[in-house]
Amino acid sequence: MHMTTGPGQVGRRDAPKETALAKKKAKTPRGKAKKPGQQRTKKAAKKVAKPAAKKAPKAPKTAKLSAKPKAKEKAVEKAPPISAPTKRTDGWQGPLPDKEIPRSTKLPSEGAALTKREMEQVLTVGTRGVSGEGGLKGRVVVYQNLPYLEVIGRDKRELWFLLQGPDQEVFPAYVDHKVSVSGLIRRFHPYGGSVDVRKYTARKPEEVVEPEGPAVEDSSKLRLLSPGEVETLCSPGMSVGLKGFATIRGRLEMSGDEFFLVVSNAGTRQQVAFTVEGKATKGIKKYVGEVAVATGVVEKQTGWGGRIDAEICEPRAPEFPPVARDALEIVELEVSPASSSPKDLEVKVNHGLVVKLAEKQGHVWAVEPQIAKRVSLREVTLHTGGPAAIREFFFTPRNPGVHEVEFFLGKLHNPMQVSRTFKAIVNVKGLEGVG
Repeated sequence: MHMTTGPGQVGRRDAPKETALAKKKAKTPRGKAKKPGQQRTKKAAKKVAKPAAKKAPKAPKTAKLSAKPKAKEKAVEKAPPISAPTKRTDGWQGPLPDKEIPRSTKLPSEGAALTKREMEQVLTVGTRGVSGEGGLKGRVVVYQNLPYLEVIGRDKRELWFLLQGPDQEVFPAYVDHKVSVSGLIRRFHPYGGSVDVRKYTARKPEEVVEPEGPAVEDSSKLRLLSPGEVETLCSPGMSVGLKGFATIRGRLEMSGDEFFLVVSNAGTRQQVAFTVEGKATKGIKKYVGEVAVATGVVEKQTGWGGRIDAEICEPRAPEFPPVARDALEIVELEVSPASSSPKDLEVKVNHGLVVKLAEKQGHVWAVEPQIAKRVSLREVTLHTGGPAAIREFFFTPRNPGVHEVEFFLGKLHNPMQVSRTFKAIVNVKGLEGVG
């Protein structure tokens, strides 16, 4: 029986042919199919092999780069010019670090700022454990290839601070320069410590100009002296060279054409007096012999006085009233300028003795402080009415006996330079009825 095929049956018979052609196309040229797992592993092996091949020739370059820092370190190890450090009796030469050549490339974080009290501890020999942010000034000194800052401490003793930080290699170039540094200060040694330098400035020694403090003549720039300084200014042998703006009180006297103010120990060889100068000297002649107050720039030149450039000089009432002489039996002695032989005097106890001596310009009569106390010196006055100034000493002796009272005519501000002497032998007799 013959059967005819339709279009759908013809397509079914051709389908196996199409699949066979597709299989032929899927075959590789070599005739063998490759598994997907094998292809991935070979590709990954190629990728891994390529970077290894690239890094292999660069290995010697890294060795060269690592050798460069060593060359720099060798260059740093060369000794810079070493200045002669200050020789110490204890043999100490500065706080040495833990490492031979420390190279700090990073600075520590900022700490708390040092207080005024802590800065005093930093500059004091023997203190340890103080650290904080601050600044120091001194001279750069190199010791064992390391830079140090030599600082003069509070007691005029040297302190050494190791300079650390990124600029450590630069500081040896500033040997013997005046350097100011700021950074983290650490005190870990009795005679110094270290500074992690954040900022610094350096100047050559010849460029440093030290300011002149007390040599300023302008009174507006001078400081006002404290009451304690004024008291030492008026004391004999103290505060020589002190200069400042002050007010002093004393008895106004005159020697020739010069006026001077006696501020303490009048009439003795420890007398302190200041020559009055300036515009305040006009019209003060009428106040000679009275207590006056002067205000201006005072300069103590010797232990016994100096000068005052007074802006104001005015009279004041005396603190103590004068001794009443009416009820006293007074013995007077007026010594001529040519007289030099000793004089014998008799005085009663608790009565008066007056000695008058002629002065010359720039000189003042005075007695020893012990004698003035023994014979009870009460008043010293200057009389300028005659051709020569007359200095009057008024005593009220209270101790019976014989006393030698020696008078010295010395320079105004230097009583040790004596040009003339006079001696009076005073015999103090007791009152009737007194044993």
